[in-house]
Order: sequence, then C-alpha cells, then structure tokens
Amino acid sequence: MKILGFDSSGMVASVALVEDDLLVAEYSVNYKKTHSQTLLPMFDTIVKMTELDLNEIDAIAVAAGPGSFTGLRIGVSTVKGLGLAIDKPVVAVPTCHALAYNLWGSDRLICPILDARRNQVYTALYEFKNGSLVTLKEQDAMDINDLVDIINEMGRSVIFTGDGIPVFRERINETIKVDTMFAPAHLNRQRAGAVASLGKIYFEEGKGETSDDIKPIYLRKSQAEREREEKDGRRQFD
Repeated sequence: MKILGFDSSGMVASVALVEDDLLVAEYSVNYKKTHSQTLLPMFDTIVKMTELDLNEIDAIAVAAGPGSFTGLRIGVSTVKGLGLAIDKPVVAVPTCHALAYNLWGSDRLICPILDARRNQVYTALYEFKNGSLVTLKEQDAMDINDLVDIINEMGRSVIFTGDGIPVFRERINETIKVDTMFAPAHLNRQRAGAVASLGKIYFEEGKGETSDDIKPIYLRKSQAEREREEKDGRRQFD
C-alpha cells in the first residue's frame, strides 16, 4: 500500500511517501517561505526522486488541523486538487494525532502543544497501548495553565511536543508537578511521515473520503472572524 502524506498545518512544510511499513521519502522544510511556494515543488521532487507512478497511490493523507488557518487551507486545497486529478481517496489526519505519533512507543503521557496565541494552545493527550495510539483527551484549544492543571491531576510522567514548546516551556517548568520531558529537534515538529503512516492505518479502517468531503479542522474561529464579530456586535449598540 502506498500513501502520500502532506502537512502544512504549522511553520513546517512536509511531504512524504510511505509504502507498507517503509518510509520511502520525506521532504520537510521549516524556514521562511510560504507553503504555497514550497508544498507542490517538494511533492514534485519526491515524485521524481522515487520515480513514483501516481496511479499506484492508494490514498493521500493530510494534516487537517488544528493549526495555522492559512497553512491548513493550503494543505487541504492541495490534497483536494491532487485527489481529484488522480481520482484517489483522501484521509484527514488530526494534527495533534500525527505529532503524538512521532513519539511512537513512548511509555509517557504524550502532549502535543501548538501555539494558538492569546496564552492558548491547540492540544490533546495520548498514550500508546500495545503499539496503538490511544486518545485520552480530544483535540481542543485551551489556556496553557488549564492544560498543566489537567496533567498535574493525572499525575503521570509526560512528554511535550510541538511548536508551543519554545513559547510555553518556561511556564510549564514553573507549574508542572510531574516528571516532564520535551521532545528533541527531530521529533518536536510536524512530519508528513507521521501523517502518511497514520493515514495508512485510518485508510485501512475505512476512514478514506472523497476530495469533495474533506475539510480543515479549525477548532476555533480565525482572528479575522473574531474581529469582524466584535465589530458587528459594537455596531448593534451604536
């Protein structure tokens, strides 16, 4: 089985090809370029380097959110167009699921944190049981202090991953009461290899969709939408 994976949910742009249990290729960039400039050229490079026949692809997986609103739109739109062009199903992989899957086999509580601004993070809680990723707390947007309180109440050793680490690491260290680790550089950001690997599992479970059906997972409204609603609310009282 061959699965293409795409992740543009954060600063990282990443494309990967997984065949059965082998990561054939992965191209990731975490630098100052927009995903609209990088994602398709990265995909094209992988296709050429691996001599990939797109007709052999079984499905296309994408990190569907939460994350950057612009990044999610670019990633999902790219996969929609590609799925339509080659007539293949697509698989929506929650961003936090894929981040946690980077830490496969950990015996700790796994906590992805993505910086959502305003002292909030996109987060979830996971553990591995018998090699399978188990969701203990579904993806949500919440205050970092509330998240730490939940982890403290659970009383389990924890490992954090995600781009929220440099933003909230000091705060976490000041308030966390359990044994804590932070994932190293090669495991603490989005990777399309994890998206494709989870996508393969989900596809085998019958979770594939058509290109028309897949949608980003935002969890909350964009800043522009919130500001517009605030302006509309003020106008009602003018």
